[in-house]
Amino acid sequence: MSVHRPTGVRTGRGPVRKTFSSPLASAFVIAVTVLWTVPTLGLLATSLRPKQDVTADGWWNVLLHPDLGLSNYHTVLFEGGSGVSTGLMPFLVNSLAISVPATLFPLVLAAMAAYGLAWVRFRGSDTVFFVVFALQVVPIQMALIPLLRLFSGGAHLGPLTLIPAVDLKGTYAPVWLAHTMFALPLAIFLLHNFIAQLPRDLMEAAVVDGASHFKIFRSIVLPLCAPALASFAIFQFLWVWNDLLVALTFAGGTPEVAPMTVRLAQLSGSFGGRWELLTAGAFLSILVPLAVFFGLQRYFVRGLLAGSVKG
Repeated sequence: MSVHRPTGVRTGRGPVRKTFSSPLASAFVIAVTVLWTVPTLGLLATSLRPKQDVTADGWWNVLLHPDLGLSNYHTVLFEGGSGVSTGLMPFLVNSLAISVPATLFPLVLAAMAAYGLAWVRFRGSDTVFFVVFALQVVPIQMALIPLLRLFSGGAHLGPLTLIPAVDLKGTYAPVWLAHTMFALPLAIFLLHNFIAQLPRDLMEAAVVDGASHFKIFRSIVLPLCAPALASFAIFQFLWVWNDLLVALTFAGGTPEVAPMTVRLAQLSGSFGGRWELLTAGAFLSILVPLAVFFGLQRYFVRGLLAGSVKG
């Protein structure tokens, strides 16, 4: 007796899937990955070579003459080099002091707002969500000067003072506030899509058991949305760590508050002919983001796709 398969049911992999999973496709991906990594390896090799070798030949000659050392990193971190009195270490600390809070603040606020918009129904909640979603189109460049004037002079309506001026000069607070403001719309949108798809039966069972909204948020929502939180944390940390525009506008170039990106921009002028120091500073600037990305990368794809696929 013969068995006929139902029509419309695919019994094998499609041609597109077969193509992308073939050995040729795998070899192509490996080749592209290697080519993409070569500039980073060149940056590392140049940063470890002495000045005379860097000016004499290309970085690939390190394979033939592996004269490597950490003197360039010591110089650029603690001494500063010719014409520069301050090394990168204070600016590296400033970058961490800016990036970590500027990542945690919007993450915490957005998680609470996303839970409220997803599971705490109130009049106008959908309107609030769409307004927050629409705020993503506002470019940060348009708001830098108004924010700077707000922080320095406050907001006034004729003789009436709406927001008093606050003296935030020389502190991290303006940079934290600016990054938090512009991160919240995207963060709320991503986390809302994730939190809204949590099982309704689970949430209702918690309410029946007498759990408050804070208890549900802390004990159920936060553990379940860890992939989404981690994926946004990666994006936000990389954005803040690599930012130059906001740092220049609100932090200036002083060693007290300026991050590493500001100092690297200054070094490119001071060390225009000293590639070994420039590459050492540049490689230091990518070490922390690489560590953050590889530490959280297992959540990256899950967190991004969780809000777009239902079920």
